[in-house]
Amino acid sequence: MSVSNVQARPASHDTPLPIRRQVAELPVSGIQQVWEMGFQRDDVIGLWVGEGDVPTPEFICEPAIASLRAGNTYYTHKRGIPPLCAALVDYHAKHLGIAPDQERISVTSSGMSALALVFQAILEPEDEVILVSPIWPNAMAAVSIAGGRPVEVALTPRSDGGFLLDLDRLKAAIGPRTRALFIASPGNPTGWMMEREQQREVLALAREKGLWIIADEVYHRFTYDRPLAPSFASIADPEDALICVHSFSKAWAMTGWRLGWLLHPPSMAETFGKLIEYSSSGAQHFLQDGAVAAIREGEPFVEEMVNRCRQGGEIVFEALSQCPRVTIAKPQAAFYAFFGVEGVTDSLAFAKQLVLDCGVGLAPGSTFGAAGEGYLRLCFASSPARIAQAMERLVPALK
Repeated sequence: MSVSNVQARPASHDTPLPIRRQVAELPVSGIQQVWEMGFQRDDVIGLWVGEGDVPTPEFICEPAIASLRAGNTYYTHKRGIPPLCAALVDYHAKHLGIAPDQERISVTSSGMSALALVFQAILEPEDEVILVSPIWPNAMAAVSIAGGRPVEVALTPRSDGGFLLDLDRLKAAIGPRTRALFIASPGNPTGWMMEREQQREVLALAREKGLWIIADEVYHRFTYDRPLAPSFASIADPEDALICVHSFSKAWAMTGWRLGWLLHPPSMAETFGKLIEYSSSGAQHFLQDGAVAAIREGEPFVEEMVNRCRQGGEIVFEALSQCPRVTIAKPQAAFYAFFGVEGVTDSLAFAKQLVLDCGVGLAPGSTFGAAGEGYLRLCFASSPARIAQAMERLVPALK
């Protein structure tokens, strides 16, 4: 074919390419926008995303490396290799007081993938999911991508900077299209934690209304006034409409490994098996071997991580509570400070300016839903020295 016969593609189109409305309308992450501002300085202390500065420890890495070298690079069990599923059964028995059958556990390619699979499994088009907010924006996006509609029920701010959930407000939000309640406890970004008695009330409400409870319990090890956070799984029956979402990312410093798991009713095993088959086809075998070591040998490391975050949270609270414009509560759980700043009406613009002015990267509260405007999220999972340096830069800008 001669060059003259090649039809050039138009440089632009008058009409946009056809993309699903739910995807086209997804907002650009405010966290990502602030992160990109960090490219303008080479000395930014980035506390904008939910990870610290500790690499995955050797006792987890080595089994994964050995497994890779042993040739475990083929397709494997869709819902998790048997040694990992067995380890997770023991983990739930030790920490939650239950011993689930392995049919209740599905290993996923990240906690985010787990959320996506859940909403694919339970939502019909335009079904509503009530999310207790401020909430991780990826959860709301996962609802929308699955064809559902996220409905926020905002936590009530307390005078001390903390938050509480008004159950009457939660009940009032339930409508004819409500399919599920999404509750992250401990919460990202707030660190709010649902107490056992309120969990019982919510479980009774879900049973009465025929609703799913989707419990994001990714941060359940990061608590500072008790050994771990209350779990819905500890009070629910196996066949309750409850799905708990977990991740290896936080407690074991495995963010880049992209491994998570679901605890679900045993009758959902086949459903999640099919969804995993038609999405990722299962997590990598050699990575799961590392996860076995995390579960079996990782308790001392988890304790170190929690203590490290406790120190970081104390440094942040002590520093920012001295700023007259700031409203902040002493962190109770998770590893974030979610604090209000008097006079801030555009938290995205303010977070961007903080990057330029003092070289500290924070997440804008508005990215966590309407109730987050006027707040900033700071991840204190880094070393105490790094957190202290960030406070030296940040405090003058917040006074």
